Amino acid sequence: MSLLDAIRADAAAADFLAWPGDFSLDVHEHVEEVVLASGTALEPVAKDGAGGTFFLCGEGGEERPVLYADSEGGATLLAVGVPELVRLLLAVPWWRDCPRLTVEESTGAAEEYLEDEPDLLAGRDAAAAALGLDVPSPAEALARLRELALGPGTSYVLLNAEEGTAYEPLFRP
Repeated sequence: MSLLDAIRADAAAADFLAWPGDFSLDVHEHVEEVVLASGTALEPVAKDGAGGTFFLCGEGGEERPVLYADSEGGATLLAVGVPELVRLLLAVPWWRDCPRLTVEESTGAAEEYLEDEPDLLAGRDAAAAALGLDVPSPAEALARLRELALGPGTSYVLLNAEEGTAYEPLFRP
């Protein structure tokens, strides 16, 4: 069974990933038609609550790179493969609140999330166990996101298909 199918099959995991992970497997079309500048194929696999889309890039299965595009014209490579993406969402579901990808930002965001949802960590642990995944530390998850977004991610240039304009990188050095 694929990890995406395992998420669909486990309500607790799907619920945690939908919130606070903001990763819903209710696939939809992105707010506008987009393509990668390289011509590599894009497959939408999930959405977030604000109109953003998670895409698998290229051909193959869940091992493909995962690109996120928001509804405001920003994009970034988040992970290489669905398992890595899910581990990121389990570790730091507030990754969008960490524009410099620092542990300090993550700690502040975590405090806010935990204040609003005191059972968040228990829900995360249950989702991770149901999916058979380990949860990296926030520092490890953010370091990997930084490595991808500012390294190989720079070659994943998303374009508005109609206008040909490039999406802005969500993270900068």
